[in-house]
Amino acid sequence: MSQDRAIRRHRARLERRKHAHRIRRDGPASEMAYEGALVGNPDFVLSLSRGLRVIEAFESCSKGLSVSDVSQHTGLSRAAVRRLLITLETLGYAESDGHVYSLRPRILRLGYSFLSSNSLAILAEPILHRVADTLREAVALGVLEGGQVLYIAHHGVRRVMSVGVSVGTRLPAYCTSGGRVLLAALAEEEFGDFLDGITLRPRTAKTITEKPAFAAMIEKVRLEGFALVDEEFEPGLRSMAVPVRSRQNAVVASLNTGVHAAQFSCVDMMDRILPALKEGARLLGQQIG
Repeated sequence: MSQDRAIRRHRARLERRKHAHRIRRDGPASEMAYEGALVGNPDFVLSLSRGLRVIEAFESCSKGLSVSDVSQHTGLSRAAVRRLLITLETLGYAESDGHVYSLRPRILRLGYSFLSSNSLAILAEPILHRVADTLREAVALGVLEGGQVLYIAHHGVRRVMSVGVSVGTRLPAYCTSGGRVLLAALAEEEFGDFLDGITLRPRTAKTITEKPAFAAMIEKVRLEGFALVDEEFEPGLRSMAVPVRSRQNAVVASLNTGVHAAQFSCVDMMDRILPALKEGARLLGQQIG
């Protein structure tokens, strides 16, 4: 009887996680729905979840945020946000002028904890350096996080995108080469969930926004083993990415670079960029168990 009960509990836990994965979307309302789906899990710490969402609200905001701003970003009540911000301030992770809050350098400890413990990022550093020197272009290593590609390692030569790319940068997966390589590695059901929940907004006039065309393009990436994005993310930018596979042939990251469209044609990228990226991905993959 106890074994049957354990099996039922395990199945229920899997169903909650599956449901939460399917309903999670970008934006405060969806975050609340995602949070609500996990509340039934006795191991889920609601206050920690909300505190992390408050920290994430400061992403790409250099001027600070008011309690009202954070409330709008997170979907949490102003009272809850105020308590969380006061807690972060007390712990030294945030500061306030009485109205606007901003994060303090101490918050970097959270990111450094990840980087110092992430063997993939550490292993990638010398290889990224080598590939960047070969191409004379910046290269980056990304992983899929929700509907975004998160860059966990980077070696820069020069910036080609106005937004810039550095460690910790998140970009939409659907219109970036690194993101498309990672999406192509998803299982069919996972990719279906992603496609159902995403809105393919046009970043440029070239961005693929029709879902059937996007699905066909991802299948092409899957078959060819690389992604080439031609001015879909930003005018004047072409980017290319390849998957990084472990020794067990599992895709664990993407290796990508971006170049000026005026300097590199698509043919140039196939001839000059792709071989260097593939070699870098191969070398890194050999070190990953």
